[in-house]
Amino acid sequence: MAHHPLRKIVLPRDSDRLVTQWIGELDERLADPGCDRFRLCRDVLVELVYPTLGTYDDLIADPDVPAGTRVALLSLDPHNVTLEPEYYEEIDAERYARVKPLLWLWQSFDRSPTGGGNVDVAVRLRRVLARHVFRRCGKNFKCFQFVEFSFGYNMEVGDDVVVHRHVLLDDRGGIVIGNKVSIADYANIYSHTHSLTDREDVTDATTVLGDGVRITYHATVLAGVHVGEQAMVGAGAVLTRDAKPWHLYLGVPAKPVRVKPNAPPGVGATGD
Repeated sequence: MAHHPLRKIVLPRDSDRLVTQWIGELDERLADPGCDRFRLCRDVLVELVYPTLGTYDDLIADPDVPAGTRVALLSLDPHNVTLEPEYYEEIDAERYARVKPLLWLWQSFDRSPTGGGNVDVAVRLRRVLARHVFRRCGKNFKCFQFVEFSFGYNMEVGDDVVVHRHVLLDDRGGIVIGNKVSIADYANIYSHTHSLTDREDVTDATTVLGDGVRITYHATVLAGVHVGEQAMVGAGAVLTRDAKPWHLYLGVPAKPVRVKPNAPPGVGATGD
């Protein structure tokens, strides 16, 4: 197979300067303990979605602005929206109040012309938001569009982690992601499960992805599973039990089918 490392693409100098300034100012405001994150989220989204039309309060109060437009404006303020995790009984309301506006900004930004497939700008913004949402976020976090979390504050992410499009990271019971982990498009990582007989009987269990793990396209990792370092979960697989380091897992339910060819000596020997 041919080796195809990613190309390095940079924005034009003037664009990069403006983007860097905008994201830097946002990061500084979020670092301020007195920052009103709800208002900040609202103001950023108004600037992105309805630029130059006027101030938020004036537009909401103006009877000449169509009702549907005012409803759309209301939805830019996270005070006026409810997110699914708010309905979960075990939510820490105080902690969630800190991250809710940033999760709403993250989701809404992804649906805007500035976000979505705009890789460079969007990855840089999400990296800043992640540092203020997650329990821990390492360096060089790279997240593409339409990734969703549950609480957000139960995420622990190591260095050089890549999360691709349309991934669900259900951190309801906690997700720990090691260094250099890759999670491919449409993968699902869960950390809660429901009773067979009562859907309101919920068990939260921390799910762990060790260093160097790869979760590939459309794969699912169920709650409480520990994926050993350098293990790989193949496309469409459903991992229901702990995965051994350096092994490839395939199928539903996923089973180990081989040891990766670059595994250290002794991996895969009897008793491993």
